[in-house]
Amino acid sequence: MGLLLLLTSALLSSYFHPGSVVKAQRVVILKDISLSMEPSHVVSRNTNVTLRCRANVVSVEKALSREYTIYKDGNAIYNKTSSTSEDLLYHLSEVRVSDNGKYSCRISAEGQQATSSAKKLEVTGLSKPVLHVNERVVAEGKEITATCTAHGERGSIFFYFYENATEIEERQVNSNQIEVKLRLSSVGTHRIHCAYAVFVRPDSFKSEESNAVSVTVEELHIAPVLEIFPHSKIYEGDELFVSCSVKGPPPTDKMHLYLSRGNQLLDRGNTTVSHRGIALAKDIGDFECRLEIGSVVKNDQGTISVTELFSVPTLTVSPAEVFQREDITLTCKSESSASERLGQEGLTYALEPPRSQLVPKGIGIFSGKSPSNDFNYTCVARAKNIVKHSEVLTVRPKVPVTTPKISVVGRAVLGRRFTILCQSDIGSLPINYTLLKGYDQLNTEAVTQPFQQALFTVSVDRPDEISKFTCRAKNSHREALLSTRLNATVIEPLSHPILTVIPGLSEISEEDNLHLICGVRGTPPVTFKWYRVGTELPLSTTTSDKNNTHYQVHGLSKEHSGVYYCEARNHANNVVRSEHVTIEVRMALWKKLMIGGFCLLVLFLLVVVSVLCFRSKRGKREAAAELSVKPASPKSDDSLTVNLTHDTEVYNAATVRLDRAAVSVWSKRPSEDVNDVESSVASNEPDVEYTEVVHPRPVDPERAPLKIGTDTVYSELQNSPDGAADHHDYSDNPERRAGKRPSEFPVKNKGL
Repeated sequence: MGLLLLLTSALLSSYFHPGSVVKAQRVVILKDISLSMEPSHVVSRNTNVTLRCRANVVSVEKALSREYTIYKDGNAIYNKTSSTSEDLLYHLSEVRVSDNGKYSCRISAEGQQATSSAKKLEVTGLSKPVLHVNERVVAEGKEITATCTAHGERGSIFFYFYENATEIEERQVNSNQIEVKLRLSSVGTHRIHCAYAVFVRPDSFKSEESNAVSVTVEELHIAPVLEIFPHSKIYEGDELFVSCSVKGPPPTDKMHLYLSRGNQLLDRGNTTVSHRGIALAKDIGDFECRLEIGSVVKNDQGTISVTELFSVPTLTVSPAEVFQREDITLTCKSESSASERLGQEGLTYALEPPRSQLVPKGIGIFSGKSPSNDFNYTCVARAKNIVKHSEVLTVRPKVPVTTPKISVVGRAVLGRRFTILCQSDIGSLPINYTLLKGYDQLNTEAVTQPFQQALFTVSVDRPDEISKFTCRAKNSHREALLSTRLNATVIEPLSHPILTVIPGLSEISEEDNLHLICGVRGTPPVTFKWYRVGTELPLSTTTSDKNNTHYQVHGLSKEHSGVYYCEARNHANNVVRSEHVTIEVRMALWKKLMIGGFCLLVLFLLVVVSVLCFRSKRGKREAAAELSVKPASPKSDDSLTVNLTHDTEVYNAATVRLDRAAVSVWSKRPSEDVNDVESSVASNEPDVEYTEVVHPRPVDPERAPLKIGTDTVYSELQNSPDGAADHHDYSDNPERRAGKRPSEFPVKNKGL
């Protein structure tokens, strides 16, 4: 921090002490600068004007160097350097209009600049110009010297000179005086004056007119003379002589003569010029003899009229329509002629070129055969060395039309309008073509332009009508030529679309080959398309030269089932669609047989299993029955005692179930239409009835009765239709309840 304070003190000391090593920078402020005009910015000419440039400059130094610059219209006109603060004064003495403009002042000091706003000085008034001429009377064609002076003016000045009221000269100079040479226009007295204008961008100031000076121009007594021979009526072929000369005293200056007719210069010279030739009708016009002496121009004109000896011939052909190698006559004739100058044999005619095949048949008449191609002829008329050519006549022999050809444009569709073209290969235009149907004329077309065609629009209702059309062509006075009959195919639009399915709809099964036959009525070729409902693109597309074709599907499957239809189109551009056909692909026959066989096999197996099960159960029952029946003892008095050793078997034998129905041993005998299975099973056993006989016997006290559970059971075995033993429940018998044996049992018989 101490070091910083030390450096700051040193810098301040150097700035405030001029004798120090570092010199302080000068500070200059240009506050205001202005420009004024004294006595005013609008003054009259010859006034002394002072421009005062005043600047307010703030500076440390009193003697500050300042540079002043005065500008006029942006251009520096004065510069001064001053070290005082006094105003800069710029003097304009005896101002003129040329001093008009915008003035401004600029001051520069120590690299600083300031410019005052521009102020316009307007000076009014111009001095009146003065005109002087060196001669007041001059000869025709002579020049005078005129001097115009604008006293006291300066700058860029335009001077104007006038003859009477017409401006004849204009000059620009940078001085107030000009001298010019003037040549006055004609003989007589002329008043001359001048004026000037001072140009100060962007304005100009024009002075008043000068004094007027009268100058007289005297005519020269010399003139050109034009002479034409012969003076009387001139005919074609007459010798014509025209001369141009000068009349009067010869001038001091050199003169020039010119002889011309219209824009054609015939001759030129200094004293006399002339022209000789044969008078022609084209010579009708003005001749001019022109004299030039310095700037003086004099002329003399003359008009001649030349009478035609004969008019330009015209060439015509007869007949107007000429055909190849037919007789023609060319006639060459001049419509008018000067009979007073020409005799009967004075005018001759000839054809050009000479190699033409036509020969003279009289005065101006030529006959012969017409050429095969276009040919140009010209007629030449001659009399007294006068030769005139007619305009070129082009003979275009016509070509007779050939037998026309008749054809159909595009296609002929039954019931629709179509176009017939009738055309000849050769024939000059115009050609008239006529369309006929049988002997009836339908229409006529005139072909007048190249590439134009004779087109006729017709229609037919039957195909055989097409052959009734013919056409004829004619382009001359000859008989018209007739074409052959129209030979073209008539396209019948398609109709009656039919979709046929092979095999029949009821016979379609898997793995078959399907044929979809689409047939229509109409003219082939026909484009057929087959579709399946649900798909946008056709299954197949075929173009056939017949009215029917087919689409084949190999190896049908269930996926091919669906709704099918076909579309057809021919050159008539009509589309027809068949009705929809629903195709259902059935299961294959072998699959059906396999399934049927399988079902039969399953049924057979079920029957076999059932039979085996039934026999197995019967065998078990028979075995149980044999084991449960024992032989009677001799003391039993032929009584049979049945002991049931197994409670379960006795119970099972009591009841047998057939067809899910319980049948007891007391059941009613079955009907005759019993199930075949049951019959077959029952037929294996003999038809035996079991009779149960019960004899009263004393009770053996030593033998305990047979019990089932807690009850005493008395059982007997009886043969049933299904081989099961009948079981009798005597639990409701009061004697049984008392523990006694019933005295009598009923006998039950049941057969198969």
